[in-house]
Amino acid sequence: MLLFAMIHPLFGDRERNDHDVGRTRVKICCMGSVAEAELAIASGADAIGLVSAMPSGPGVIDDDLIDQIARSVPPSIATFLLTCETSAESIARQVRRSGVNTVQLVDRIEPDGHRRLRELLPAVAIVQVIHVTGENSIDEANAVSSHVDGILLDSGNPSLAVKELGGTGRRHDWQISRRIRDAVQVPVFLAGGLNASNVAEAVATVRPFGVDICSGVRTGGRLDGAKLDAFFAGITESAQ
Repeated sequence: MLLFAMIHPLFGDRERNDHDVGRTRVKICCMGSVAEAELAIASGADAIGLVSAMPSGPGVIDDDLIDQIARSVPPSIATFLLTCETSAESIARQVRRSGVNTVQLVDRIEPDGHRRLRELLPAVAIVQVIHVTGENSIDEANAVSSHVDGILLDSGNPSLAVKELGGTGRRHDWQISRRIRDAVQVPVFLAGGLNASNVAEAVATVRPFGVDICSGVRTGGRLDGAKLDAFFAGITESAQ
């Protein structure tokens, strides 16, 4: 536990409940280059997201670029690898290649997979995505919360023939997200359809530990500095 507390920039000690810390953390996802990561961090990001191979959605980059970006980031910034792998061993191999300090599981993983991941990656934070599709998502979040360092609530549908595992640009029911946030004892990130015009409302409604955004700060697929500034202004508004 001490090693994790010393080296992880976002979650700190797993034994400490950061659930109610006031400042809203910001994760900017779908990094496409070192320059985009630098822009996100200069704008105020606490974390960046690096998207590996997915069945659908934006922002996918190859393993070599993921490694390059992750290793360029200052140690004070959390680096999330988004993976759709479902076995602990394959996830661990992917994380070790990438050099990230956080793994974001966008799909349900094999039984006992979280415990096995903890053994294989003791110094890496584990964040499980819950796709908020209805009341059943509350039970799903509760069931997994004791096995992970954080939960990320997103819009998507993993039951489709081609799974939607994030990056939809759609809002889900924030009232359900708030109920999840109140029920679990780990930090909760909110994602799905966020932008500068709605992030203050989103934060006020859900009170998440952090927010996660991809398409809402992009123009033509590229990270947009003006949209980043407007988004962070919305975060500031939510704190007033």
